[in-house]
Amino acid sequence: MPAHSVDPIRIGVLGLGRAFTLMLPTWRDDPRVQLVAAFDPRPQACLAFSRDFGGTAHTSAQALCADPAVQWVYVATPHGFHAEHVRLAARCGKHVLLEKPMALTLEDADGMIAACADAGTHLMVGHSHSFDAPVLQARQLIANGQVGAIRMIQAWQYTDFLYRPRRPEELDTGQGGGVVFSQAAHQVDLVRWLAGGLATQVRAYTGGWDAHRPTEGAYSALIAFEGGAWASLSYNGYGYYDSDVLMDGVGELGQPKDPLTHARTRALHAQRSDEQAEAQAKAERNFGGAEYRQPPPLPVGACQHFGPVIVSCDRADLRLRPTGLDIHDAQGTRFVPARLPAVPRAEVIDELWAVEREGRGVRHDGLWSRATLEVCLALLQSQRSGTDVMLRHQVPIRP
Repeated sequence: MPAHSVDPIRIGVLGLGRAFTLMLPTWRDDPRVQLVAAFDPRPQACLAFSRDFGGTAHTSAQALCADPAVQWVYVATPHGFHAEHVRLAARCGKHVLLEKPMALTLEDADGMIAACADAGTHLMVGHSHSFDAPVLQARQLIANGQVGAIRMIQAWQYTDFLYRPRRPEELDTGQGGGVVFSQAAHQVDLVRWLAGGLATQVRAYTGGWDAHRPTEGAYSALIAFEGGAWASLSYNGYGYYDSDVLMDGVGELGQPKDPLTHARTRALHAQRSDEQAEAQAKAERNFGGAEYRQPPPLPVGACQHFGPVIVSCDRADLRLRPTGLDIHDAQGTRFVPARLPAVPRAEVIDELWAVEREGRGVRHDGLWSRATLEVCLALLQSQRSGTDVMLRHQVPIRP
C-alpha cells in the first residue's frame, strides 16, 4: 500500500523503554501508523521523541491519554503499571495496544477488560510471538485441515535473557520479573495459538539457579489441550547454549545472530558493579539513551521467532523456521515460504489496522491474553505446589 494513500492510525506512546525500542522500526517504517505523542519519566527520551518524530512529549501519563490527537495508546510501561495505565486510557476513551504480559494477576486482567468494555474501547495485547508469520502460516494449515488434527507441540528456547541489563524489579517475581512473566508470555501465547487456545491443565518446573539473580531463569512445562493435544515448553535464560543456531543463525528479532552474543552478554554483566550501574546500563541502551543508535531501515529477510518449534499433526510434522515452514509428510519434506512482513512486526499492525480501519474484532484481545496470563501463573503455581494446575479461563482463537 503506497504511503501517500494511507490515513495513518495516530498512536500515543506510554513508555519509551525497552519494549518501545524493539517496536521502533515498526512504528517508524510502517505507513499505517503515526506516532503523535509520548510520555516517559526520562527527560532525555522525551526530547529524543520530539526530535525524531515531531510529536508532543507530554509531562504525565494522564496528559498523554487525554490528548485528542491520540487514537490508540501503546502501553509499553513496566509490567507492574499495565493495569493502571490501561484503565487510565480507557477512562480517557482511548483504544489500547498493550505490551505483554497483560498483567500480573487475573484480578487486574479482569479489571482491565471491564474498564475497556465499559468505555467501549478496544484492548489488544501485543507484541507476542504468536503474531509471527510462520506461526500464522502453521495455524492456517491446521485450521484448514490440511495436515490433520494437531497432536503435540515441542517448543524450546535458550537465551542470555537473565544476564542482559535489568532493573531490580525485573529480578523480583512478585513485581513481574523473571522469565515466566517476560518470556513464557511469548511461548505460551504461541503454542496456544497453534493448538487453538483451549488449554486445560499445566504441570511445570521452574529454575532459579543464580542467587545473585533471585528469580526464575528457566522453566519446563507440559500443557494439555482440549481434544487430547499437548505442548512441551522449555526455556533457559542463563546464557550458555544459544538455540538460534537451530534457527538458521537468525536471532529472535529476525536478523543474523553473532554466535558469541551470549558470551559477550555474560562478560559485560560481570563488569557491572551494582544494581544502580546495571539499571543505568539498561536505560542508556534504550531509546533516548547515550548508547542508543537508531537502526537503519533493513530489508526483512526473515521473520522474528521464539526458538525451535515442531508441531506434530495426524498427517505431517511442521517445523517453524524464520522464513517459513518445513512440512514433513508421507511424500517427504518440502519448504513452504512465509509471506515476509514489509517491516519488522508488521503483523501487529495488520491486526491493528483490521480493527481500526476494517471494523474487525480484536483477535489478541483481553480475554485471549488473560487466558495466556492464566497459564503463566499456573507455571508458577505448579512449581510451588508440585501438582498439576487446572485452568478455568481459556478461550478459543477469535475467527
